[in-house]
Amino acid sequence: MLENIPSQSIMTELLGKPLYEVWQALCSAIDEKYDMERLWNTGGKNWDYEYKYRRGGKTLCSLYVKSNCIGFMIIFGKDERTKFEEIKDTLSDAVCRQYDGAKTYRDGKWVMFEPANTADFDDYMRLLAIKRKPNRK
Repeated sequence: MLENIPSQSIMTELLGKPLYEVWQALCSAIDEKYDMERLWNTGGKNWDYEYKYRRGGKTLCSLYVKSNCIGFMIIFGKDERTKFEEIKDTLSDAVCRQYDGAKTYRDGKWVMFEPANTADFDDYMRLLAIKRKPNRK
């Protein structure tokens, strides 16, 4: 858990104004559909910050921040990978390429997206729905 949560000015400085707006839009899209616990953390060796959405001990997704870059990670378990294959035809080529290129570990397929705009957000929300049904109307 992070002691000092980054302020809006720190985030804007790190990402730049256009990318910070993408960050805000992604968080808003998730918040609109999901009532989750939100946790800030250090970003490990590759990122400055991690912002995790979780509930009941299960992580829905994690957002990451470093200079001029946003990361959006979803980890798909075995059953979730099957559900992904069922809707794959309806997703953008960019989203499918990222999924196909992701490494599969013992605990799931770790898919990291690096959104530079809001173009794939509808697909992201459909991917999150595979992990967990939205719990906000």
